[in-house]
Amino acid sequence: MKLAYSHGWDLPPDKARALQDQLAGSVVTETTFDPAALQTVAGVDVSIRAGQATAAVVVLSFPDLKPVEQALATAPVTFPYVPGLLTFREGPGVLAALDKLATWPDLFVFDAHGLAHPRRMGLASHMGLLLDWPSIGCAKSRLTGTHTEPGDQVGDWVPLLDGTETIGAVVRSRARVKPLFVSIGHRVDLGTAVELVLRCGRGYRLPETTRYAHKVAGEAGLAMGAAAARPSRTS
Repeated sequence: MKLAYSHGWDLPPDKARALQDQLAGSVVTETTFDPAALQTVAGVDVSIRAGQATAAVVVLSFPDLKPVEQALATAPVTFPYVPGLLTFREGPGVLAALDKLATWPDLFVFDAHGLAHPRRMGLASHMGLLLDWPSIGCAKSRLTGTHTEPGDQVGDWVPLLDGTETIGAVVRSRARVKPLFVSIGHRVDLGTAVELVLRCGRGYRLPETTRYAHKVAGEAGLAMGAAAARPSRTS
């Protein structure tokens, strides 16, 4: 895996915020690939337990959404919990997992925000920039911004706004169920991001990309936590 840009992860919070501000201007908000030519998509999720970040990447075929490959990696969590700076806790684990992939996907869908972030630099945008690869943020809850309520039917969505700026979309992925928060990560426009997240759905609230990655990361994180809690044996 070759990175288009790299930086240190163990930064003081003020330096981390400054780096986000610096990177935000480089996000590409237009689609730079042909959505009709997509053959693979990957879901990315991170579970943090026992001081370790366990990152899972699951590559699915597209549009039939069958698992092709998965990769897991763990990294120690060295950055404090600071809202808006979660990338610095999760990023090293994500990059370690990505480095194990043999099948490089056409698109990443992160269980995280992209531009729907106070400094327009959530995990989906941050990783998209480092990789210089198409990425989408698809989060389960709002980090910032205001919105009205979308319609009740699948595919209904409304803009997520910061003042007059559209920073994402509030998307109904399942009828009469809480919406998802979709935003540009890198190299994809918002309308295409919404369309592709919906096409990754199979009747659940979460897209299959997230469901698979969440299951893999969660199970691995639980196993690690159980191992850490188990008393050591002495002879």
